[in-house]
Amino acid sequence: MSALGLKMIDEAVQSANIWVNEVDSRTGWDNKQRSYRLLRAVLHAVRDHLTVDEATDLGAQLPTLIRGIYYEGWNSARNPVRMRHAEDFVAAVQKGFEPDPLGDADRAVRAVFNLLDSHISAGEMKDVRSAFTKEIRSLFGLT
Repeated sequence: MSALGLKMIDEAVQSANIWVNEVDSRTGWDNKQRSYRLLRAVLHAVRDHLTVDEATDLGAQLPTLIRGIYYEGWNSARNPVRMRHAEDFVAAVQKGFEPDPLGDADRAVRAVFNLLDSHISAGEMKDVRSAFTKEIRSLFGLT
């Protein structure tokens, strides 16, 4: 047991806070609530586009609480939701920001993908990127 409770729960909370703080830093927002919403929205848009197998492969590499956010509300029977254009992906992310528009969506999405690149294996991120069209991959940075 840790000073605050169960060590595994404390570490899960700490890891989730690290991820949200990294999104906050990468976007330059200084707004952790907004950064959490961005992380959640991008993870959901990615998850919904992937096949069930690929979505679970990505989910397996996420920290415990982030994994819970990732799977929240998921209906695997609807996967994959195919997106062909960058504006389709941005629209999916924007749903998490209604009625508060995201603003520079390309930069925000890229910030989350940079975070994923720094924490998820290169092979898995290659698989995730390859599931998207070249136009959508341009939002993610490295194509």
